[in-house]
Amino acid sequence: MENLSRRKALSLGVALGLVGVANPVQAWASTGSGTGSAAGTGPEWIWDDAADPLMVSMLEKGHVPAINTAWASWVNNNDPLPGGLPAEFTAYLRQVNRLPSWADPAKLDRAADFNRRRDTYLFMLYGLGSGIMSTVIPREAKSVYWSAGGADMQDRAAKTFTFGYDLSELGAFKPTGQFVVTANKTRVVHAAVRHLLPQSPHWRAVADETVPISAADILVTFHSLGTYVHRKLLDWRIPYPAADQEAFLHSWQVAVHLLGVPYEHIPRTWAEAERQSAQVLTPILAPSTEGIKLAEELLGLTAQIDLGVTRGFLNEFVRYVLSDEVGDWLGLRRDYASAALVRTAWPAYVLFREGLSPVMPGTFYMFDQFVRALAMLFLNKGSSGTTTPITIPTGNRAAG
Repeated sequence: MENLSRRKALSLGVALGLVGVANPVQAWASTGSGTGSAAGTGPEWIWDDAADPLMVSMLEKGHVPAINTAWASWVNNNDPLPGGLPAEFTAYLRQVNRLPSWADPAKLDRAADFNRRRDTYLFMLYGLGSGIMSTVIPREAKSVYWSAGGADMQDRAAKTFTFGYDLSELGAFKPTGQFVVTANKTRVVHAAVRHLLPQSPHWRAVADETVPISAADILVTFHSLGTYVHRKLLDWRIPYPAADQEAFLHSWQVAVHLLGVPYEHIPRTWAEAERQSAQVLTPILAPSTEGIKLAEELLGLTAQIDLGVTRGFLNEFVRYVLSDEVGDWLGLRRDYASAALVRTAWPAYVLFREGLSPVMPGTFYMFDQFVRALAMLFLNKGSSGTTTPITIPTGNRAAG
Protein backbone atom coordinates (compact mmCIF):
# COMPACT_ATOMS: atom_id res chain seq x y z
CA MET A 1 0.00 0.00 0.00
CA GLU A 2 2.82 2.40 0.82
CA ASN A 3 4.45 1.79 -2.58
CA LEU A 4 1.10 2.32 -4.31
CA SER A 5 0.64 5.64 -2.52
CA ARG A 6 4.18 6.58 -3.46
CA ARG A 7 3.53 5.82 -7.14
CA LYS A 8 0.31 7.86 -7.06
CA ALA A 9 2.15 10.82 -5.53
CA LEU A 10 4.81 10.59 -8.21
CA SER A 11 2.36 10.34 -11.10
CA LEU A 12 0.28 13.22 -9.79
CA GLY A 13 3.41 15.28 -9.14
CA VAL A 14 4.49 14.84 -12.73
CA ALA A 15 0.99 15.72 -13.99
CA LEU A 16 0.91 18.91 -11.93
CA GLY A 17 4.44 19.84 -12.92
CA LEU A 18 5.70 19.53 -9.35
CA VAL A 19 8.77 17.52 -10.21
CA GLY A 20 11.05 15.96 -7.66
CA VAL A 21 8.32 14.62 -5.38
CA ALA A 22 9.93 13.42 -2.18
CA ASN A 23 8.73 11.17 0.59
CA PRO A 24 5.69 12.78 2.21
CA VAL A 25 7.59 14.14 5.20
CA GLN A 26 7.30 17.63 6.54
CA ALA A 27 9.49 20.03 4.57
CA TRP A 28 9.13 23.14 6.65
CA ALA A 29 12.78 23.08 7.75
CA SER A 30 13.82 23.65 4.14
CA THR A 31 12.19 27.06 4.05
CA GLY A 32 12.80 30.44 5.51
CA SER A 33 15.33 30.61 8.28
CA GLY A 34 15.56 26.86 8.62
CA THR A 35 13.39 26.53 11.69
CA GLY A 36 13.05 22.84 12.47
CA SER A 37 9.82 20.87 12.15
CA ALA A 38 10.11 18.52 15.10
CA ALA A 39 6.85 17.89 16.95
CA GLY A 40 5.65 21.12 18.46
CA THR A 41 7.98 23.45 16.55
CA GLY A 42 6.92 23.46 12.88
CA PRO A 43 4.02 25.39 11.35
CA GLU A 44 1.75 22.36 11.70
CA TRP A 45 1.83 23.25 15.41
CA ILE A 46 1.23 26.97 14.89
CA TRP A 47 -2.20 28.57 14.75
CA ASP A 48 -2.75 32.26 15.55
CA ASP A 49 -1.80 33.53 19.00
CA ALA A 50 -3.18 36.99 18.25
CA ALA A 51 -6.51 36.29 16.56
CA ASP A 52 -7.54 32.95 18.12
CA PRO A 53 -8.10 34.01 21.75
CA LEU A 54 -9.72 37.23 20.54
CA MET A 55 -12.32 35.36 18.50
CA VAL A 56 -13.04 32.91 21.30
CA SER A 57 -13.88 35.94 23.42
CA MET A 58 -15.95 37.59 20.67
CA LEU A 59 -17.96 34.43 20.00
CA GLU A 60 -18.56 33.58 23.62
CA LYS A 61 -19.66 37.13 24.44
CA GLY A 62 -22.02 37.23 21.45
CA HIS A 63 -20.27 40.16 19.74
CA VAL A 64 -19.94 38.64 16.25
CA PRO A 65 -23.27 39.84 14.74
CA ALA A 66 -22.43 43.42 15.77
CA ILE A 67 -18.91 43.08 14.30
CA ASN A 68 -20.32 41.82 11.01
CA THR A 69 -22.67 44.81 10.85
CA ALA A 70 -20.01 47.32 11.84
CA TRP A 71 -17.32 46.21 9.41
CA ALA A 72 -19.58 45.82 6.36
CA SER A 73 -18.53 49.27 5.13
CA TRP A 74 -14.84 48.68 5.91
CA VAL A 75 -13.59 47.84 2.40
CA ASN A 76 -10.61 49.89 1.23
CA ASN A 77 -7.20 49.75 2.86
CA ASN A 78 -7.37 53.45 3.76
CA ASP A 79 -10.86 53.28 5.25
CA PRO A 80 -10.87 54.20 8.94
CA LEU A 81 -11.48 51.33 11.31
CA PRO A 82 -15.22 50.99 11.75
CA GLY A 83 -16.93 52.31 14.81
CA GLY A 84 -19.17 50.19 16.96
CA LEU A 85 -16.61 47.43 17.50
CA PRO A 86 -15.66 45.99 20.90
CA ALA A 87 -12.59 47.78 22.24
CA GLU A 88 -10.39 44.69 22.24
CA PHE A 89 -11.34 43.93 18.64
CA THR A 90 -10.44 47.46 17.57
CA ALA A 91 -7.13 47.19 19.41
CA TYR A 92 -6.35 43.96 17.55
CA LEU A 93 -7.12 45.55 14.17
CA ARG A 94 -4.85 48.50 14.95
CA GLN A 95 -1.99 46.02 15.46
CA VAL A 96 -2.46 44.01 12.26
CA ASN A 97 -3.97 46.45 9.77
CA ARG A 98 -0.69 47.31 8.08
CA LEU A 99 1.86 45.87 5.69
CA PRO A 100 4.90 44.14 7.19
CA SER A 101 8.08 46.22 7.36
CA TRP A 102 9.74 43.98 4.76
CA ALA A 103 7.05 44.54 2.10
CA ASP A 104 8.61 46.00 -1.05
CA PRO A 105 6.29 48.57 -2.70
CA ALA A 106 8.07 48.33 -6.05
CA LYS A 107 7.63 44.56 -6.17
CA LEU A 108 3.99 44.82 -5.11
CA ASP A 109 3.38 47.38 -7.88
CA ARG A 110 5.01 45.09 -10.43
CA ALA A 111 2.97 42.14 -9.15
CA ALA A 112 -0.20 44.15 -9.66
CA ASP A 113 0.81 44.96 -13.23
CA PHE A 114 1.74 41.31 -13.82
CA ASN A 115 -1.68 40.21 -12.55
CA ARG A 116 -3.35 42.67 -14.93
CA ARG A 117 -1.35 41.37 -17.89
CA ARG A 118 -1.95 37.73 -17.01
CA ASP A 119 -5.50 37.91 -15.69
CA THR A 120 -6.85 35.49 -18.31
CA TYR A 121 -4.60 32.67 -17.20
CA LEU A 122 -4.95 33.53 -13.51
CA PHE A 123 -8.73 33.37 -13.63
CA MET A 124 -8.68 29.97 -15.34
CA LEU A 125 -5.98 28.52 -13.10
CA TYR A 126 -7.36 29.88 -9.85
CA GLY A 127 -10.95 29.00 -10.77
CA LEU A 128 -10.72 25.62 -12.49
CA GLY A 129 -7.27 24.57 -11.26
CA SER A 130 -6.72 25.68 -7.67
CA GLY A 131 -10.42 25.80 -6.88
CA ILE A 132 -10.98 22.18 -7.81
CA MET A 133 -7.60 21.11 -6.39
CA SER A 134 -8.83 22.32 -3.00
CA THR A 135 -11.46 19.58 -3.10
CA VAL A 136 -8.76 16.89 -3.15
CA ILE A 137 -6.85 18.41 -0.24
CA PRO A 138 -8.63 16.30 2.41
CA ARG A 139 -8.19 18.60 5.40
CA GLU A 140 -9.28 21.65 3.45
CA ALA A 141 -12.25 19.89 1.86
CA LYS A 142 -13.51 18.55 5.19
CA SER A 143 -13.05 21.87 6.96
CA VAL A 144 -14.83 23.78 4.20
CA TYR A 145 -17.68 21.28 3.92
CA TRP A 146 -18.49 21.11 7.64
CA SER A 147 -18.03 24.83 8.38
CA ALA A 148 -20.94 27.21 7.99
CA GLY A 149 -19.70 28.30 4.56
CA GLY A 150 -19.98 24.78 3.18
CA ALA A 151 -23.76 24.99 3.23
CA ASP A 152 -23.76 27.74 0.56
CA MET A 153 -20.97 26.99 -1.85
CA GLN A 154 -21.71 29.82 -4.26
CA ASP A 155 -21.36 32.33 -1.44
CA ARG A 156 -18.29 30.45 -0.12
CA ALA A 157 -16.74 30.40 -3.60
CA ALA A 158 -17.47 34.11 -4.03
CA LYS A 159 -15.61 34.93 -0.83
CA THR A 160 -12.69 32.67 -1.72
CA PHE A 161 -12.52 34.18 -5.19
CA THR A 162 -12.57 37.68 -3.70
CA PHE A 163 -9.37 36.91 -1.80
CA GLY A 164 -7.54 36.11 -5.04
CA TYR A 165 -9.29 38.85 -6.99
CA ASP A 166 -8.40 41.56 -4.46
CA LEU A 167 -4.82 40.26 -4.43
CA SER A 168 -4.73 40.54 -8.24
CA GLU A 169 -6.17 44.05 -8.45
CA LEU A 170 -4.07 47.01 -9.52
CA GLY A 171 -3.05 48.79 -6.33
CA ALA A 172 -4.15 45.87 -4.16
CA PHE A 173 -1.77 46.87 -1.37
CA LYS A 174 -2.06 50.63 -1.84
CA PRO A 175 -4.30 52.76 0.37
CA THR A 176 -7.07 52.71 -2.25
CA GLY A 177 -6.82 48.92 -2.72
CA GLN A 178 -8.73 46.34 -0.73
CA PHE A 179 -6.43 43.43 -0.11
CA VAL A 180 -5.11 44.34 3.35
CA VAL A 181 -8.69 44.61 4.62
CA THR A 182 -9.70 41.39 2.85
CA ALA A 183 -6.77 39.54 4.38
CA ASN A 184 -7.51 40.86 7.88
CA LYS A 185 -11.15 39.82 7.62
CA THR A 186 -10.14 36.38 6.33
CA ARG A 187 -7.67 35.93 9.19
CA VAL A 188 -10.42 36.65 11.72
CA VAL A 189 -12.78 34.21 9.98
CA HIS A 190 -10.07 31.53 10.20
CA ALA A 191 -9.75 32.19 13.93
CA ALA A 192 -13.51 31.85 14.39
CA VAL A 193 -13.56 28.57 12.45
CA ARG A 194 -10.72 27.20 14.61
CA HIS A 195 -12.95 27.67 17.64
CA LEU A 196 -16.22 26.54 16.05
CA LEU A 197 -15.30 23.56 13.92
CA PRO A 198 -13.96 21.35 16.74
CA GLN A 199 -17.46 21.65 18.24
CA SER A 200 -18.94 19.89 15.17
CA PRO A 201 -19.40 16.14 15.71
CA HIS A 202 -19.56 15.72 11.92
CA TRP A 203 -16.14 17.33 11.42
CA ARG A 204 -14.59 15.49 14.36
CA ALA A 205 -15.80 12.18 12.91
CA VAL A 206 -13.76 12.65 9.70
CA ALA A 207 -10.89 14.97 10.69
CA ASP A 208 -7.33 13.84 11.34
CA GLU A 209 -6.54 17.01 13.30
CA THR A 210 -8.01 18.49 16.47
CA VAL A 211 -7.75 22.17 15.44
CA PRO A 212 -8.09 23.20 11.77
CA ILE A 213 -6.25 25.80 9.70
CA SER A 214 -2.75 25.64 11.12
CA ALA A 215 0.02 27.71 9.56
CA ALA A 216 0.99 24.53 7.71
CA ASP A 217 -2.53 24.22 6.29
CA ILE A 218 -2.37 27.83 5.08
CA LEU A 219 0.97 27.14 3.40
CA VAL A 220 -0.49 24.06 1.69
CA THR A 221 -3.29 26.28 0.37
CA PHE A 222 -0.68 28.81 -0.83
CA HIS A 223 1.01 26.03 -2.79
CA SER A 224 -2.29 25.00 -4.36
CA LEU A 225 -2.68 28.61 -5.51
CA GLY A 226 0.55 30.56 -5.97
CA THR A 227 3.05 27.74 -6.48
CA TYR A 228 0.68 25.81 -8.74
CA VAL A 229 -0.03 28.87 -10.94
CA HIS A 230 3.67 29.73 -11.11
CA ARG A 231 4.49 26.25 -12.40
CA LYS A 232 1.64 26.22 -14.93
CA LEU A 233 2.70 29.56 -16.41
CA LEU A 234 6.16 28.11 -16.95
CA ASP A 235 4.78 24.86 -18.37
CA TRP A 236 2.58 26.76 -20.82
CA ARG A 237 5.66 28.73 -21.96
CA ILE A 238 4.00 32.05 -21.29
CA PRO A 239 6.54 34.91 -21.26
CA TYR A 240 7.32 35.23 -17.57
CA PRO A 241 10.52 37.19 -16.89
CA ALA A 242 12.44 36.80 -13.65
CA ALA A 243 11.28 40.17 -12.33
CA ASP A 244 7.63 39.17 -12.80
CA GLN A 245 8.26 35.85 -11.08
CA GLU A 246 9.91 37.56 -8.11
CA ALA A 247 7.12 40.13 -7.84
CA PHE A 248 4.38 37.49 -8.05
CA LEU A 249 6.05 35.52 -5.27
CA HIS A 250 6.48 38.62 -3.12
CA SER A 251 2.77 39.44 -3.35
CA TRP A 252 2.00 35.95 -2.08
CA GLN A 253 4.62 36.20 0.66
CA VAL A 254 2.93 39.35 1.95
CA ALA A 255 -0.52 37.77 1.57
CA VAL A 256 0.43 34.67 3.57
CA HIS A 257 2.03 36.84 6.26
CA LEU A 258 -1.17 38.92 6.54
CA LEU A 259 -3.00 35.67 7.24
CA GLY A 260 -0.80 35.11 10.27
CA VAL A 261 1.89 32.72 8.99
CA PRO A 262 5.22 33.49 10.72
CA TYR A 263 7.81 35.05 8.43
CA GLU A 264 10.40 32.32 9.00
CA HIS A 265 8.13 29.66 7.47
CA ILE A 266 7.31 31.53 4.25
CA PRO A 267 9.34 30.31 1.23
CA ARG A 268 11.95 32.84 0.11
CA THR A 269 12.20 31.69 -3.51
CA TRP A 270 10.10 29.81 -6.03
CA ALA A 271 12.65 26.99 -5.90
CA GLU A 272 12.02 26.65 -2.16
CA ALA A 273 8.29 26.89 -2.71
CA GLU A 274 8.31 24.14 -5.34
CA ARG A 275 10.42 21.85 -3.16
CA GLN A 276 8.09 22.42 -0.24
CA SER A 277 5.00 21.91 -2.40
CA ALA A 278 6.34 18.63 -3.75
CA GLN A 279 6.73 17.37 -0.21
CA VAL A 280 3.68 18.70 1.60
CA LEU A 281 0.98 19.16 -1.07
CA THR A 282 1.31 16.56 -3.79
CA PRO A 283 1.57 13.48 -1.51
CA ILE A 284 -1.54 14.39 0.48
CA LEU A 285 -3.88 14.91 -2.49
CA ALA A 286 -6.68 12.36 -2.29
CA PRO A 287 -10.44 12.09 -2.73
CA SER A 288 -12.84 12.38 0.18
CA THR A 289 -16.62 12.20 0.47
CA GLU A 290 -16.74 15.88 1.30
CA GLY A 291 -14.36 16.86 -1.48
CA ILE A 292 -16.31 14.98 -4.15
CA LYS A 293 -19.51 16.76 -3.09
CA LEU A 294 -17.80 20.14 -3.10
CA ALA A 295 -16.30 19.60 -6.55
CA GLU A 296 -19.70 18.69 -7.94
CA GLU A 297 -21.21 21.83 -6.41
CA LEU A 298 -18.43 24.05 -7.72
CA LEU A 299 -18.58 22.66 -11.24
CA GLY A 300 -22.35 22.91 -11.14
CA LEU A 301 -22.03 26.60 -10.29
CA THR A 302 -19.56 27.16 -13.11
CA ALA A 303 -21.93 25.48 -15.55
CA GLN A 304 -24.44 28.26 -14.90
CA ILE A 305 -22.49 30.63 -17.11
CA ASP A 306 -22.95 28.29 -20.07
CA LEU A 307 -22.06 30.45 -23.12
CA GLY A 308 -22.33 27.28 -25.11
CA VAL A 309 -19.74 25.59 -22.93
CA THR A 310 -20.90 22.18 -21.82
CA ARG A 311 -20.29 20.42 -18.53
CA GLY A 312 -18.18 18.00 -20.53
CA PHE A 313 -15.91 20.90 -21.49
CA LEU A 314 -15.57 21.91 -17.83
CA ASN A 315 -14.74 18.35 -16.81
CA GLU A 316 -12.10 18.06 -19.49
CA PHE A 317 -10.54 21.44 -18.70
CA VAL A 318 -10.21 20.35 -15.07
CA ARG A 319 -8.55 17.14 -16.24
CA TYR A 320 -6.25 19.20 -18.49
CA VAL A 321 -5.05 21.56 -15.75
CA LEU A 322 -4.97 19.03 -12.88
CA SER A 323 -4.70 15.49 -14.31
CA ASP A 324 -6.88 12.55 -15.29
CA GLU A 325 -6.08 11.06 -11.90
CA VAL A 326 -7.82 13.94 -10.12
CA GLY A 327 -10.65 13.78 -12.64
CA ASP A 328 -11.14 10.09 -11.89
CA TRP A 329 -11.07 10.69 -8.13
CA LEU A 330 -13.87 13.24 -8.52
CA GLY A 331 -15.87 11.08 -10.92
CA LEU A 332 -15.76 13.65 -13.74
CA ARG A 333 -17.40 12.01 -16.74
CA ARG A 334 -15.28 11.90 -19.87
CA ASP A 335 -16.16 13.92 -22.97
CA TYR A 336 -13.55 12.98 -25.52
CA ALA A 337 -14.66 15.56 -28.10
CA SER A 338 -14.23 18.31 -25.50
CA ALA A 339 -10.92 16.78 -24.43
CA ALA A 340 -9.60 17.06 -27.98
CA LEU A 341 -10.85 20.66 -28.20
CA VAL A 342 -9.22 21.71 -24.92
CA ARG A 343 -5.89 20.03 -25.61
CA THR A 344 -5.55 21.55 -29.09
CA ALA A 345 -7.43 24.87 -28.89
CA TRP A 346 -6.15 26.11 -25.52
CA PRO A 347 -2.44 25.99 -26.49
CA ALA A 348 -3.34 27.75 -29.76
CA TYR A 349 -5.29 30.37 -27.80
CA VAL A 350 -2.28 30.98 -25.54
CA LEU A 351 0.09 31.33 -28.49
CA PHE A 352 -2.18 33.86 -30.21
CA ARG A 353 -2.76 35.91 -27.06
CA GLU A 354 0.99 36.09 -26.47
CA GLY A 355 1.71 37.19 -30.03
CA LEU A 356 3.60 33.98 -30.70
CA SER A 357 1.25 32.93 -33.50
CA PRO A 358 -0.38 35.10 -36.19
CA VAL A 359 -3.27 32.66 -36.55
CA MET A 360 -6.28 33.40 -34.36
CA PRO A 361 -7.93 30.11 -33.38
CA GLY A 362 -11.61 29.83 -34.19
CA THR A 363 -12.30 29.25 -30.51
CA PHE A 364 -10.63 32.52 -29.43
CA TYR A 365 -13.81 34.39 -28.52
CA MET A 366 -15.34 31.39 -26.80
CA PHE A 367 -12.36 31.14 -24.46
CA ASP A 368 -12.20 34.92 -23.92
CA GLN A 369 -15.88 35.19 -23.03
CA PHE A 370 -15.71 32.10 -20.85
CA VAL A 371 -12.81 33.49 -18.80
CA ARG A 372 -14.60 36.76 -18.17
CA ALA A 373 -17.86 35.07 -17.26
CA LEU A 374 -16.00 32.72 -14.91
CA ALA A 375 -14.48 35.71 -13.13
CA MET A 376 -17.77 37.53 -12.68
CA LEU A 377 -19.65 34.43 -11.53
CA PHE A 378 -17.74 34.35 -8.27
CA LEU A 379 -17.79 38.08 -7.59
CA ASN A 380 -20.65 38.13 -5.10
CA LYS A 381 -22.71 35.64 -7.10
CA GLY A 382 -22.17 37.71 -10.24
CA SER A 383 -23.94 40.76 -8.83
CA SER A 384 -20.94 42.86 -7.86
CA GLY A 385 -17.69 43.71 -9.53
CA THR A 386 -16.32 45.61 -6.58
CA THR A 387 -16.42 43.59 -3.38
CA THR A 388 -17.89 40.52 -1.73
CA PRO A 389 -18.96 40.87 1.91
CA ILE A 390 -16.94 38.70 4.29
CA THR A 391 -18.77 37.73 7.47
CA ILE A 392 -17.65 35.89 10.58
CA PRO A 393 -19.57 32.65 11.21
CA THR A 394 -21.24 31.86 14.51
CA GLY A 395 -21.84 28.16 13.93
CA ASN A 396 -21.11 25.15 11.75
CA ARG A 397 -22.87 23.29 8.98
CA ALA A 398 -25.66 21.06 10.14
CA ALA A 399 -25.76 17.43 9.03
CA GLY A 400 -26.30 16.92 5.33
